[in-house]
Amino acid sequence: MIATRDRPPGTGLDRPDPWVWPRAAYVHIPFCAHKCGYCDFASLAGSDHLADRYLDALAREMDFLGEPQPVETIFIGGGTPTRLGARQLARLLAEVRRRFPLEPGGEWTVEANPGTLDAEKADVLAEGGVNRVSLGAQSFQPELLRALERNHAPEEVPRAIDLVRPRFPSWSFDLIFGVPGSTPALWADDLETALQLGPSHLSCYGLVYEKGTALWKQEREGLVRPVEEEAERAMYEHTIDRLTAEGLAMYEISNFARPGHESRHNLVYWANDAYFGVGLGAARYLRGVRSSNTRDLPAYLRRIEEGREATGPTETLDPEARARETAVLMLRRTRIGLDRPDFTLRTGFEFDAIAAEALPRHVRGGLLEDDGRRVRFTRDGLFLADTVLADLL
Repeated sequence: MIATRDRPPGTGLDRPDPWVWPRAAYVHIPFCAHKCGYCDFASLAGSDHLADRYLDALAREMDFLGEPQPVETIFIGGGTPTRLGARQLARLLAEVRRRFPLEPGGEWTVEANPGTLDAEKADVLAEGGVNRVSLGAQSFQPELLRALERNHAPEEVPRAIDLVRPRFPSWSFDLIFGVPGSTPALWADDLETALQLGPSHLSCYGLVYEKGTALWKQEREGLVRPVEEEAERAMYEHTIDRLTAEGLAMYEISNFARPGHESRHNLVYWANDAYFGVGLGAARYLRGVRSSNTRDLPAYLRRIEEGREATGPTETLDPEARARETAVLMLRRTRIGLDRPDFTLRTGFEFDAIAAEALPRHVRGGLLEDDGRRVRFTRDGLFLADTVLADLL
């Protein structure tokens, strides 16, 4: 438990640097109507009857922090936060608002499933202080939604956006390319359908077969066939060109936004700044210690109700390991990249010292560009980003 009396001394106007003390909070809601085959998050179906008990536990876990913790960004994710009823959502927002008061001009995002968002819930979110909604669309192709085991229909996405658009100044939705059965033509159609809806932000992820998921097991048993690497590269390349042409600038390997609509909360992660995290399986990063709660719902509820932490895995990085991790996360930011003075300020290390071999090799290979201050991926480097980042780490 991190009590506020342990808060480190501030800088400037008594505000600690964001890599020392959190200015962001993540809150996890695990409930879903159905566990999607590709999902590796702490989510579960068939447990809605525990929702009120879970909200009690969540409030108690936030109380462990002591006095309210002002933050600049809040993200409520899942699972499916909008699986909660309107009354439960209102209660959740009130609890979060009390314990994580949002600074003026702050960003408050809630994830929503197109099939579970209605006008009443949208009103509750807007009236509760939420100013950004992230919709899980994933695809507009019925056969690809079935492959992902998504339980919403394509037509529910524009219906949800009709609810979101007049209520929230910023909104986003997610798409996944490389789904089994997909082709570059189907992906191009998904992008066109998405663009017709006028998003201010799009997250476009290549499908990952996360170990232990249903989709991973199906792939290992030969029941599904991954998209060929060349086709997946073509999908990613088309994504970059098409969205850029429409004014959605790429600012992270998988994220595109119109000016001023970047996800400020996710930028916290990519800067390797500190953040609070509460709820089932939620991760947090405080003073160089990275920890996460148990993913076992009964264990989470029992431990919190007994007044104990629900913390599971904990990792304390040594200074150089933390610096390398920071470099890898910063390089995901395709527009900002890694700024040497900022990196040194945050980590105490010179980037060239910890990347003495990898950096010049990848610059010579045309995968990274280096102007003397900033290091960024080249276009070719984006397609081999995982390899380059692993090399640096």
